[in-house]
Amino acid sequence: MVRKILTNFAIAMEAVFANKVRSLLTGLGIIFGVAAVIAMLAIGSGAQEEILEQIKLVGVNNIVITPVIEQSEGEVAEEEAAAVGDAKGKKNLSLGLNFLDVESIKRIIPGIEAISPEIILDTNAARDGFRRTAKLVGVENTYFDISGFELDEGNFFNDEHFELGKPVCIIGKSIKSKFFSSEEPIGKYIKVGRHWLKVIGVLENRIISDKSISNLGIRDYNMDIYTPFSTALIRYENRAMVTNALIQEARRNQNNKQGALNYHQLDRLVIKVKDTEQITSIAEVLSKMLKRKHSQVVDYEISIPELLLKQQQRTKNIFNFVLGGIAGISLLVGGIGIMNIMLASVLERIKEIGLRMSLGATKLDIIYQFLLEAVMISFSGGTVGVILGLSAAYGIANLADIPTIVSFGSIILSFGVAVTVGVVFGIAPARKAASQDPITSLRYE
Repeated sequence: MVRKILTNFAIAMEAVFANKVRSLLTGLGIIFGVAAVIAMLAIGSGAQEEILEQIKLVGVNNIVITPVIEQSEGEVAEEEAAAVGDAKGKKNLSLGLNFLDVESIKRIIPGIEAISPEIILDTNAARDGFRRTAKLVGVENTYFDISGFELDEGNFFNDEHFELGKPVCIIGKSIKSKFFSSEEPIGKYIKVGRHWLKVIGVLENRIISDKSISNLGIRDYNMDIYTPFSTALIRYENRAMVTNALIQEARRNQNNKQGALNYHQLDRLVIKVKDTEQITSIAEVLSKMLKRKHSQVVDYEISIPELLLKQQQRTKNIFNFVLGGIAGISLLVGGIGIMNIMLASVLERIKEIGLRMSLGATKLDIIYQFLLEAVMISFSGGTVGVILGLSAAYGIANLADIPTIVSFGSIILSFGVAVTVGVVFGIAPARKAASQDPITSLRYE
């Protein structure tokens, strides 16, 4: 039995190589179909990995509160207006998002695992004659836990740094490469704004795409400089304090008809919830509490990144289904092409079939011959398609800056489908060839 199959395999191989151009054209559908499947699955896997990285950055259990400079007043009942001391016809005033809100949230709202206030200041960093723009971010250590940051070297802030507002900082990986390219940064100083800060730690590199930065409002964390929350308030800027400079700036903005002045002490507040199922209800309670504390002025925005990520995941899934469907259609078309060419080949080789059958070949031998020819074309096309698909995946990653991940499973899947297509679509031509009458075939011209 094995010998018979090997003999038919040799005959099938001889027929394939005798018609190289026809075999190549027959296998093109399989080649491009397999290549499309591998490339599309690689793009889909890369997109999935990118989403997982985004989840790590924004946190699946996080609620993000950001200040709104332009105020909008909500509808207030008369008794509520009286409770907040607002006379009818007067505009409500809010103290903005501040550290008192943080303390109230910690004290009043249950189900919160951690809370991270942030002060984000646009400034300049300078050292050894090199200067560039950067962001100084005042944080507590909870910020690093919530965001999943790890230290590449050095240490996080300690209690003494917060209590005394010490001039220390932790820098991102890109800051290190730009300002400390030829030396270790730990223990060295970098001038941020008008103060020199001592570097006590360097964060690990975070890979963030430009799309993630724009879609999710994520900063390039590698270019940030982090300092204790108290240091940012004491040594740089505390917008909750009314100073003469602040009054003068407000007057200038009013005279020049510029935008409203930022009066919020905090620029961002991230709240990590213990239970994901409670995140929506806690967000609603936060909204009501902040509305009362801010004198019914809605000068804040509450967002749940999980919802955005789910929507983005759904969009990418739809995209992957469409691309997978296109790749599947390519394989189907390739299979139909194999069947058509093999059927045409049967008509061309009727006399050959009759000669083989007259010399003792059985119908099973003829089926094996034509079926093996179809499988060989599919096998060869699948092999070339795998190589082309891998090249396409890596080419897309390098040229289009789209993350791609090629898995061994996708290669096996596409190659297996290609061989299966050869078997399925090769059965009909093989059966047609085996059904020929030997005497009629020998007379065929």
